Amino acid sequence: MGFTPLLAIDLILQTLWFVVLARVLVSWVDRSGSGRVSRILIDMSEPILGPVRRILPATAGIDFSPIVVMILLQFLRRLL
Repeated sequence: MGFTPLLAIDLILQTLWFVVLARVLVSWVDRSGSGRVSRILIDMSEPILGPVRRILPATAGIDFSPIVVMILLQFLRRLL
């Protein structure tokens, strides 16, 4: 099996899923997001999380956008 466009898309979606997961986990340690790893993860995931965060209503200070994005990414992977 060679490298196909569908495989590339799947790899990108899977990588984005892990980036969002890593951002959530790192946010528990570096709350301010000032660390180098935190900044890289924020820069990589914010273009995806930002629009979802604007659509979702504020819920008692809990950000559900990573959960929604991770579910959407998995759904898109299943469609492939």
